[in-house]
Amino acid sequence: MFGSKKDMVSPEEALPGRREPMPESGPHFVNGTSLYPPFPEGTEQVIVGMGCFWGAERIFWQIPGVYTTAAGYAGGYTPNPTYEETCTAKTGHTEAVLVVYDPAEVTFERLLKEFWEQHDPTQYMGQGNDRGTQYRSAIYTFTDEQADVAKRSRDRYQAMLTEKGFGEITTEIAEAGDFYYAEEYHQQYLAKNPGGYCNHGFCQVSYPEA
Repeated sequence: MFGSKKDMVSPEEALPGRREPMPESGPHFVNGTSLYPPFPEGTEQVIVGMGCFWGAERIFWQIPGVYTTAAGYAGGYTPNPTYEETCTAKTGHTEAVLVVYDPAEVTFERLLKEFWEQHDPTQYMGQGNDRGTQYRSAIYTFTDEQADVAKRSRDRYQAMLTEKGFGEITTEIAEAGDFYYAEEYHQQYLAKNPGGYCNHGFCQVSYPEA
């Protein structure tokens, strides 16, 4: 049986979802780029979960070298979920941000620095007052090199957290699966609503790039 919102739903008990994807949003509200592939040649992608995707997305679109960002749902089972469905914790998805970046302009390590510092990766199935599997910390990688760098960065940051008396990192690091775009009103939400909710900021310990 599906238990609390901090328990991962099983594939068999996940909501069925739908075949039809979310209607496409317009261009990125901040920089005017497309939220959808095909992306420019030479760019790379990563999907991150850091709690509420509103603040997480804003962190990354401000980094020079990031081509575009998009809010969505990833890591679960339900195809093309809605926001309301994801908030039930019965899709298996976490609120996520797709980050498309040019590695010639910004390193993956630079993105990971913001990821580790701007949320609390030691919280289990939640972030701040937002509790549930849909707010879990995650890095979904697209290449073996990304996965290796992400795991090594986790281990390096864990050593620093342990030295300072903090707990164990609970971040899920896995190969990227399907990324389902969120509804248009979620895209670049904090640029459209500057006073909107955001619980992101420097949390614990500085992360030094390798």
